[in-house]
Amino acid sequence: MSISKEIILRHHSAGHVRLQIPQRLCSNEVAQFISEAIGNITGVYRVNVFKKQQKLAIRFIEEGLGFAELMQQLLDLLVESENKGLFVEKQAVAKTGLKSKLADLTGVNWVKKKYVAGKETAQAVGILAKLGLKKKPELFTNPEKTLTTFFNDILVLFLIKTHWKLITKKWLLAPLTYRYNWMAVFYLMYLFIRSKAKK
Repeated sequence: MSISKEIILRHHSAGHVRLQIPQRLCSNEVAQFISEAIGNITGVYRVNVFKKQQKLAIRFIEEGLGFAELMQQLLDLLVESENKGLFVEKQAVAKTGLKSKLADLTGVNWVKKKYVAGKETAQAVGILAKLGLKKKPELFTNPEKTLTTFFNDILVLFLIKTHWKLITKKWLLAPLTYRYNWMAVFYLMYLFIRSKAKK
C-alpha cells in the first residue's frame, strides 16, 4: 500500500495539523529523517513525531503556508522517499543491533531535541544577561525597566527564529506581495531601536 494512503488526518486547526502515521515511519532513524525534512518546509516551525502513538504533529505559520500546500509538500516528500526505498532500508537498519534498539528507547530523541533547544535558549539568555548585568546600578534602581528590556530582547530573538525561513525564502523574493509583513518588521525594528536609544 502506498504511504499516502496510510496517513490519516486526525486534527486540523489554525497553524496545527496532527496525523496518524504507519508503524514504518516510527523507527528512530526514519522519525528523525522525516522530522528534519518536514522542518525544512518553509513556514513549518515545529515537528513532533510520537512514535508510540504513531502520530505526527506539525505547527506552521498559515500566512506563509496554507494547509493544502503543506499537505501536498508532505505527501510529495513521503512518496518520493518511499520510492527511493528509504523507509524500508531505514527500518531494516533500525531493527538490527543492540545500539539501534537502545536508540529506539522512548523519549531519547525527545530529550535530545529538548536539550539542544534548551542549550540554544540558555546561550541566548546568557548573552542577554551579561549585557544586562553590566548595568548593575540600573538593575537595582529601576528593575521594572531592566526586566522589560530583557524580555523584549528575548521576544525579538524568538520572532526572528520563528520567521527566519519565511523572511529568507518568501518575503525577500516577493517584497510587494508581503509588503504588510515588511511594514510590521520595520515598525517593530523602529520600536526596538528606539527602546535602546539613550534619551
